[in-house]
Amino acid sequence: MTTTPETVTSTEPGRTPRGTDRVEAARDHLWMHFTRHSTYEEGGQVPIMVRGEGCRVWDAAGREYLDGLAGLFVVQAGHGRRELAEAAARQASELAYFPIWSYAHPGAIDLAERLAAYAPGDLNRVFFTTGGGEAVESAWKLAKQYFKLVGKPTKHKVISRSIAYHGTPQGALAITGVPDLRIPYEPLVPGAFKVPNTNAYRAPSHVGGDLKAFGRWAADRVEEAILAEGADTVAAVFVEPVQNAGGCFPPPPGYFERLREICDTHDVLLVSDEVICAFGRIGSMFACDDFGYVPDIITCAKGMTSGYSPIGAMIASDRLFEPFRSGTTSFLHGYTFGGHPVSAAVGMANLDIFEREGLNDHVRAQSPVFRATLEKLLDLPIVGDVRGEGFFFGIELVKDKGTKETFDAEESERLLRGFLSKALFEAGLYCRADDRGDPVIQLAPPLVAGPAEFDEIEGILRGVLTEAWARL
Repeated sequence: MTTTPETVTSTEPGRTPRGTDRVEAARDHLWMHFTRHSTYEEGGQVPIMVRGEGCRVWDAAGREYLDGLAGLFVVQAGHGRRELAEAAARQASELAYFPIWSYAHPGAIDLAERLAAYAPGDLNRVFFTTGGGEAVESAWKLAKQYFKLVGKPTKHKVISRSIAYHGTPQGALAITGVPDLRIPYEPLVPGAFKVPNTNAYRAPSHVGGDLKAFGRWAADRVEEAILAEGADTVAAVFVEPVQNAGGCFPPPPGYFERLREICDTHDVLLVSDEVICAFGRIGSMFACDDFGYVPDIITCAKGMTSGYSPIGAMIASDRLFEPFRSGTTSFLHGYTFGGHPVSAAVGMANLDIFEREGLNDHVRAQSPVFRATLEKLLDLPIVGDVRGEGFFFGIELVKDKGTKETFDAEESERLLRGFLSKALFEAGLYCRADDRGDPVIQLAPPLVAGPAEFDEIEGILRGVLTEAWARL
């Protein structure tokens, strides 16, 4: 017999409105994302987070944690921003929902104009989605349709980088370069090809530690792939300003200058996937500005609202919009909740905080301090490399610093999932221990963090990594 929610209204802490223990309800009903549920089926307890303030979050038992990942590279302005919740409530009381399918509402108009003003060059057209994967999916669809409309119908393929993550929809997953994420869902959308990434720590020996030479080499591999496939078949190149998966790979000097040149030469669109890197994570509103290039499309999401309401966007150049400006042509693509009025209102309020509190300048000023603090960990035998930009860093773990020998799959499993993830959380730091590529720890705290939080992060990492090495 099923009990209706109306007949059970428990308000006891730790229990659902139906009176069930929340840990049990999580185990029995919640299908968590990217999660090994066997952990909880075999007796592990689901961590239940209930409150956040600034750079900190608390679980249901009252334990406090430093949020070293801004939720999921999202909570730029920090937790507990009442004005963002109030902006959502005000908008919901006026117009809770209306689609932007042949209609508009003030929130979508105002946010689109604001994003276009932040974007470089002539990237003036904003197509709203509800998340980053959808934005990437939209960009590939636009690239395909654009080239058909301008008389180059064979240009449909995309180039992206190895290990790079670009989302989970079928198209975005084809662009993603992480084999383990792709294999269960093959065959994927055809036409996506991979080139080497910009992991300078493991650059080819022939560049001899010359970062500029490495940047040129990595960019030239993109042209090599375009020519191998045939330039008349390649529509776009998708790259993150700082690649996330694999552990924060910044671009070497000259990389994006050369990549822009290659794309222009072969009439290939350059897509800057800034789902993580936009909105101050690297420093500027859009990270392409930090690295001095103007893409044809920017995809973004996460930090646009600091996570207080879901939204994403594909921002395209005037050139790409031109074929849609007249006649009967339309971009036959959309999402029910794209440009949602409540999310747009929260986005505007979030960007007000950025400007009022100078969060972009804060990141630029404090990034060298964050880097220097993390680089103290290089004295540990297990730490091979510290890399990143802005408030976005990765720490690569190695078996041997001299040879850069990494851990095999079994060792990585024991190190990351068997010890580090749980130990760091128990020590009061929420971050990510990741093995999409070589084992790394990723850090991306809220943009309001400062030296006190950096020192705390370093201290917790030092203690846990020292114990990890001893266990090895």
